[in-house]
Amino acid sequence: MRAPLRLIAGLALLSLTFVPSAAFAQPGVTATEIKVGNTNPYSGPLSAYGTIGKAIGAYFRKVNDEGGVNGRKINFISYDDQYSPPKTLEMTRKLVEQDQVALIFQPLGTPTNSAIWKYMNDQKVPQLFVATGATKFGDPQGHPWTMGWQPTYQAEGHIYAQYVLKNIPDAKVGVLYQNDDSGKDYLKGFKDGLGAAAARIIVMEQSYEVTDPTVDSQVVNLKNSGANVFFNSTAPKFASQAIRKAYDLGWRPVQILSSVSASVQSVLKPAGVEAAKGILSAQYLKDVTDPQWKNDPGFKGWAEFMGKYYPGGSMEDAFNAYGYTVAQTLVHVLKQCGNDLSRANIMQQAANINGLSLPMLLPGIRINTGPNDFFPVEQMQLGRFDGEHWVLFGELFDASRK
Repeated sequence: MRAPLRLIAGLALLSLTFVPSAAFAQPGVTATEIKVGNTNPYSGPLSAYGTIGKAIGAYFRKVNDEGGVNGRKINFISYDDQYSPPKTLEMTRKLVEQDQVALIFQPLGTPTNSAIWKYMNDQKVPQLFVATGATKFGDPQGHPWTMGWQPTYQAEGHIYAQYVLKNIPDAKVGVLYQNDDSGKDYLKGFKDGLGAAAARIIVMEQSYEVTDPTVDSQVVNLKNSGANVFFNSTAPKFASQAIRKAYDLGWRPVQILSSVSASVQSVLKPAGVEAAKGILSAQYLKDVTDPQWKNDPGFKGWAEFMGKYYPGGSMEDAFNAYGYTVAQTLVHVLKQCGNDLSRANIMQQAANINGLSLPMLLPGIRINTGPNDFFPVEQMQLGRFDGEHWVLFGELFDASRK
């Protein structure tokens, strides 16, 4: 059996000092540390996302070197679930019941988070800032211990639909999507955004499973459908395959790529920049490959962090900026908690973020949550890949104002 990968951000400080606080009776919290659990696909079909867990661990090492959060070091324990839902549940139970973490942070994937959703809420353990934009993970009434982070796939689908309606009058769209809640959310948002025109505009839908070796046959079918717009709503490995296959077939539609696969390093370069040039995608983070940010203080801070704490990570991989930014969001919440690190207060503070601006978010984007708003990031802007980086255009789309 594959040994789990553990990323420990800072060693727990041993202390026998008695501090009379109810918060310390909680699993994962002492006077000197807070244990944070995570699952991530460091191997398997979605291993391109593995760098996110490594970037998060690196950021927590930075925080610990600077004194921790309110005097506590973050002990980050991350296991490789290989993007396998049964393994995610197994690893999550280990984190909660054996490792005794205070919370699960940024578990990656829609089917994997779905596998632990009920367990986390039954156990009343925060399943916080999950790495998926599936809309169902923003349900404070039904699942008050689970919260998303990134823009929802449905909101993103709306953006693409509006672009198509306004800019491609003769659009015939072929859609490739992952056959799970994430892919179906993208498709729903896109159809909702098209409204009554969806039945006319969408000429073919093709799905794939994450266990499929390739999506070549689906791309061939989409080309043969006569589509002149290709909505590539896929995970990184399959996105890269689809971009390359379309190019090799001589198919030159307007291509729209889901933001979860908009990494220049992990997706576009493997596909071939000549094949990826002109692709559209929605952005909410600064493009780490874009020279316009070279002198930006936020980018410079991220670059310095990468050089010192994650030198093996790619400076061209957007997923490393993502991990950095979501880790900063958790640190903000833990600081707001003060000395009350009970699981209930962690969730309460996560639902009380007001206008948070973080260094690698695009200008104008703010993180906001509330007791009835479990969608922290709700703004995006369209960009077009010019062969080197994403070039932003248009105005910010704000899903909270729909």
